[in-house]
Amino acid sequence: MKPLRLAVIGAGHLGRFHTRILAARPDVDIVGIADTNPAACEQLAATCGAAAWNNHQPAIGRVDAAVIATPTRWHHAVACDLLRAGVHLLIEKPLAASVAEAEELVALARQHGAVLQVGHIERFNPVVEQASQENIGAPKYIEACRSAAHKFRSTDIGVVLDLMIHDIDLALALTAAEVARVDALGLALFGRHEDVAQARLTFDNGCVANLSSSRASFVVRRSMQIWGDRGFAGLDLGARTANLVRPDDILLGEGFDVERLPAERIAHYRDNLFGELLHLEPVAAGDVDQLTAELSDFVESIQTGRAPRVPGEQGLAALAVAERVLEAIAAHQWDGRADGRIGPFAEPPVHVLPGPHWHRQPAAEPLPRKEAG
Repeated sequence: MKPLRLAVIGAGHLGRFHTRILAARPDVDIVGIADTNPAACEQLAATCGAAAWNNHQPAIGRVDAAVIATPTRWHHAVACDLLRAGVHLLIEKPLAASVAEAEELVALARQHGAVLQVGHIERFNPVVEQASQENIGAPKYIEACRSAAHKFRSTDIGVVLDLMIHDIDLALALTAAEVARVDALGLALFGRHEDVAQARLTFDNGCVANLSSSRASFVVRRSMQIWGDRGFAGLDLGARTANLVRPDDILLGEGFDVERLPAERIAHYRDNLFGELLHLEPVAAGDVDQLTAELSDFVESIQTGRAPRVPGEQGLAALAVAERVLEAIAAHQWDGRADGRIGPFAEPPVHVLPGPHWHRQPAAEPLPRKEAG
């Protein structure tokens, strides 16, 4: 089998990781690296003996597949050109900047028979498998927290598309249900986009998910707790560990009533709660590189013709829910009334026409600079 001819579009933080892993695969030949930052592009291309391009156009006709690791605002334009040429794509999350853009990408992939995979890397976290229905039953309540200090990357999107979308995607995959209602609030601290967000998703199967994300936190956290109808899973997604708790059969029956227990049995169960009534099982998933697993899934899906684990349709579904979260954030009434402060900037609505010497201060535009991905 000939090596897969591949390009990496974007020589920034994520592009470097993708390149390092793919360059080590004997079944992949990295043909070129593309970025508008010449220094970053040439430096990365030199590490794997690839050509350095200042845009993605030279990849057309030269590659079978590409990884798009550019800022989100360029995903759609770059992917459209490559998909029309039949190039298989792995696009970093989010799939695109809007649902409309994502829908076009999914349609183009189908039309041209191209693999379209989205970089929802937490799907490749082995600890997520512990929250299977086999272990805890159908999820009924999900609580997720994802927080870190701002890295000053991905500044073209807010925390919902930057961080929370990971947990939106996981919640959709775990529940396999449609979102019936979205409530959310968020606050912008560093620029034009929200940096702290809280969302409550109510699914049509009765499950509820509370998702909290921040890139203004002094605590780094990637955790998820799932209550199923037959057990509980507490996941530390960063450490790749889990705690499973399953109720004993005696609790699932109808004969256990704590109010009728004699004092000695209450004392016994108090000391043996997680040994007899609730069975606690700590799980360590081990040292697994999720990005390597994700890239292997991409390459193998092209080689075998099977669908990737996270196809474009699922990236689109997560983005559609994320858009609803952003709409709810924009409409949130901080003071509980229509004439109070609203939206991520917590600004009062304007009810008067501005005079000739009055204007609201717009959000500061970032200084123009060349992007390195």
